Order: sequence, then C-alpha cells, then structure tokens
Amino acid sequence: MAKRVFLVILDSFGLGGAPDEAAFKDEGSNTLAAVLSDSDEAYPGLSRMGLFDVDGLDDSRILAWKEANKERPRAIGSYGRLRELSAGKDSTIGHWEISGVYSSSALPTYPEGFPEEILNKIREVSGREVLCNKPYSGTQVIADYGEEHMKTGALIVYTSADSVLQIAAHEQVVPLTELYDICKKCREFMTGEHSVGRIIARPFTGNAEEGFTRTPNRKDFTLEAPSSTMLDILKDNGLDVISIGKIKDLFAYRGLTETHATSDNTDGIHRLLDMLDCDFHGLCMVNLVDFDMKYGHRNDIQGYAAAMHEFDAALEQMIPLLGKDDLLIITADHGCDPSTPSTDHSRECVPLLIYGEGYDVPRNLGEISGFGMVASVVYTALLSRVFPSPVKRLPHEPDKDNIFSYVDMTNLKTTATTNDIYALVDDAIEKGAASVCVQPCFVKDAARRADGRLNICTVIGFPNGYSTTAVKKFEAEDAIANGATEIDIVLNVNFIKSRRFDEVALEIGIIADAVHAKGAILKVIIETCLLTDTEKKMLCNIVTVQGADFIKTSTGFGSAGATVEDVRIMRHYSGTNVEVKAAGGIRTEEAALQMIEAGASRIGASNLK
Repeated sequence: MAKRVFLVILDSFGLGGAPDEAAFKDEGSNTLAAVLSDSDEAYPGLSRMGLFDVDGLDDSRILAWKEANKERPRAIGSYGRLRELSAGKDSTIGHWEISGVYSSSALPTYPEGFPEEILNKIREVSGREVLCNKPYSGTQVIADYGEEHMKTGALIVYTSADSVLQIAAHEQVVPLTELYDICKKCREFMTGEHSVGRIIARPFTGNAEEGFTRTPNRKDFTLEAPSSTMLDILKDNGLDVISIGKIKDLFAYRGLTETHATSDNTDGIHRLLDMLDCDFHGLCMVNLVDFDMKYGHRNDIQGYAAAMHEFDAALEQMIPLLGKDDLLIITADHGCDPSTPSTDHSRECVPLLIYGEGYDVPRNLGEISGFGMVASVVYTALLSRVFPSPVKRLPHEPDKDNIFSYVDMTNLKTTATTNDIYALVDDAIEKGAASVCVQPCFVKDAARRADGRLNICTVIGFPNGYSTTAVKKFEAEDAIANGATEIDIVLNVNFIKSRRFDEVALEIGIIADAVHAKGAILKVIIETCLLTDTEKKMLCNIVTVQGADFIKTSTGFGSAGATVEDVRIMRHYSGTNVEVKAAGGIRTEEAALQMIEAGASRIGASNLK
C-alpha cells in the first residue's frame, strides 16, 4: 500500500491513435508528435517515466525524435496508453472517466450558438442583454466584442467545440461577485438536455485602445458527476483528497478535503513540489491546464514544447524525492493537437506513466481500454490491505553439533521429479536442515510436504540472472505465495561486468523490499567464480546497503563453486546485518566446516556426506 499518491493530469497531452478518432473528425491528430516536431531536445524526466517506450508511437515525427535521442534514460516504472471509452473528448468527461465514471452519451455542444430559450433565461437571471452567441476563441471574442460590452453592459456569451457556456465580462463593468452569481444561476437551469459540462466565468480587463486581457479570476461551474467518483470514495474512506489547479472546478468542489488554486503551470508545478514536503495520507490530484488552454487551443507548438520542458525539469526534481510509500501517476484527459487547423480538443489515446510503490520496475502495460484504469491503480494503492504470507518462516539457529543445521539441502536437477522433492523434504526434516532449496515449480509441493516443519527456499533468475528486475520480482512474490520462505536471487553478471552497479543495487533493493514485505528473507548470489576481488568487495557493500539478508557465493552451475578465500572476503567486506552462504562443490562435512570457520553461516549443498 502507498501512503501518498500524486496524480498529475497534463491537460490535453494526447498520444494520437484513438481507434474512434474518425467519429470525432480527428483523423491523424497526435499532440505528442506535434510537440516533438518543435526540436530534438531531450526530455529526461518523461523518458525515465517511460513515455517514449509506450506502444504505438509510430508517427514519423516521434520516430525522428527517438532516433535523435537514442541515449535517453531508461524507464524506471510502468508505462502504457489509455483509450477513452466515454462518448466525449472534453475535460469534464475525461476527468470523470479518470475517476471511474463512464459517460455513454456526450455532453451537449452548440456549434450554432445557444437556442433563444437559453438566452432568455440568461437575460432573466442577469438583468443584462447578451452579445455574440457563437463558438469563439476566448481571446478573440473579447477583442471583437469587448468595446461594445463596455458601452452596453451586455454579457459576452460564447461557446466552443466543447460542452461549455462561457460568459465574458469586464471586471469594471460586471464585478466578479456579480459575474460568478450569474454563472451559478445559469448552472441551476442548464439541466436535462442542456446539461452543459461547464459554465465558465471569463473576466477580463483593459480597453479598446490598448487591448483587452483575460484575468486569472476565471471560475468554472461544472456539472456534477452522475455517480460517486474516485474523489468521493477516497474522502468517504477518511483519506485526504487534495486538489491543485482546476481539479476543484472539474469536480464541482465535490470529494475534496483541501484545494489550491493556481495561476498557471509554473504555479501548479511549484505547489506540487511543495506537497512532497507535506505529511498527508491520500491523493494529491493536479491539473496543469496551460498545455490545453494556452498552447493546444492556440496552436502554439513552441509554447506547448516549452511547457513540456518545464514539467520535465520538475520531474527530474520530483522523482528522487519520492518516498518508499509514494506513488506518482501521470496521465491526460484528452488531446489538443496544436499542429492541426482545428483549435479544439482531439480524440486521442493518452499516456499512463506510473512510478513508486508497486510500480518500481520497468513494465510495459500495453494499451488499456478505459481511463478508469487510473482509479483502479489509486484504489489499489490507497485502499487495498496487506495480508500476511500464508506460510510463516521458522526461526532457525544452527547447532554446532549438527552440520546439517547449517545446510540448505538442495535439488535443482533438471531431471528432478515430485517424488525426489518429497524425499528431499523428508530427509531434511529428519536431519534438522536449515531449509530445502528447490526449483520454483516445486515450491508448492515442498511446502505442502513440509507442512510448516521446514523452511522452503527457491532460486530466482536461475542460473544466469539474465531476467529483468520485473520478472525477478514477480518470480519472488509468486514463489512466496506458493510457500517459499527464503529466496535466492541470481544477480545479472553482465550488468556487473558492464559496471552498471546502480542498476544492480536498485534490483537488490526492489527485490529485498518485496521479499521482506511478505515475511521471507533474501539471499543474493554473486557467482564469485566470474568476478574479480574488486567486484566481489563492491557487491558486498551493495548487498549490505540494499538490505539483503545473505550474500551467497555461487549457483553451483558456474565454472567453479565456493572457495574459503571468497567466503573470507565476503565476511570481511559485508556488514554485520548480512550473513554469508557458501554454495557450489561442497560435498563433505570437512569442506563445510572450513567454510563455516571462514565466516559462512549457511551452506548450500546437494550431496553433503
């Protein structure tokens, strides 16, 4: 479980490729491709989050950028693409679906302007006339109608391709409190067939000579979701639900425990970074609206790219500051391709990038149907319970009078049968062995045979350690679920020889955390016969720092097994919290005792006599 989830919505950050794009007249729209066409400059933060490893990024502009950035950082978490299922491409429906509420019908739009019955109600609740009543750009509409508005006091009423009713007014002509009150009253009668997604107050200042400018005092009056959202459910479960940016407006202030307004992306990013220092338990949900409002709708590719770089730089700051019980999710609510003639939203798939608790290894999630996957991830992180392992590890202290009490009695033969494993377990129990070490496929059989009388060990990434960390982690967790209480993992010697020690250390730490969370212990096999003394000493330090329980000499499948000198090195350079296991080629009690005298507290052997 996570304690804190940071969910960042990059408003309009689409990836293209929506299968139903033609139905929305958005064929070929691809916001990411448009932005990457601006330059070949790198995005290291988004690269680490796996953005450029997502399936389906086959637009030529994306491919050209990837070709120019072959050395970009590798992904560190899970990544995929989300397909929207709801019948819409606006922010309201997008955010609803992210929160687990799907919409089978689109919210109403008004490409020809609002009907007279709506205009009459606006006149009635405001006591003012109306101007415009057309789909319009927000900046252009005040340029074209601002002067007439100032002379007459009439409200500038307009819409867009989205489900919105927008009312613009000069702050000196219509005070903010009055404008907000008018919009609130409009929200009350815009119901039924006219349940528009958002009614937006759009105040502005300035004059006809010098030009009119919209102010930051915009306020949205959003249609409430028809059923409980993720925010409602988290709040009802006693968790913190913190809004940064226009999240509060899009959810009609419902399901929130704390809100923070923002003036722009920069402000939103600063508030997000500030939240890393806050002790809360729940969800911090952020919307960075400038991507959409300032750049997507205005077909400003360079501005969009600059905003993307700003967020990318913030990611580089944020990732190292995430704690072990933090989860970072990045996604979007729709597209808004700044390279197409349209200035409206585009029907696109969006990214799903996750890093942190439970998502700390690179994994391709593929394409997932439904933005609601985000809500599922959040629920799992914040509301799921951690159940203890069904098999408890037995405390074990070696007996100096019984050599087998030091031994993991082992059968990893490719020809081993179920009966061989049963015989191994029975023999180990009779001799008082430390454990039996069996292949992962036999763990459940061994555990059932032992019936709580013996620790069950298995090998992960065996025998060459070539598997990715994600696979090793899954193997370890699966083995523990099947009854293993001790995990022996083989390190990737290729990475060691390539001096990719950061990745080796990260793998050990990830697997150690996963294993310990289930009540098992971790032994790390370094395959000493393939290493220099310098590499052995470095790995002793890494294993100590990353919190493994044992460092182990060998798999028994390498060119040589354990040596007394290797055991001495490992005992000397490992911390006091790490024990040493000697394995490989130990066939006599005399040889085992030599290893114990050199510092080993556990022996791996298949034919000890």
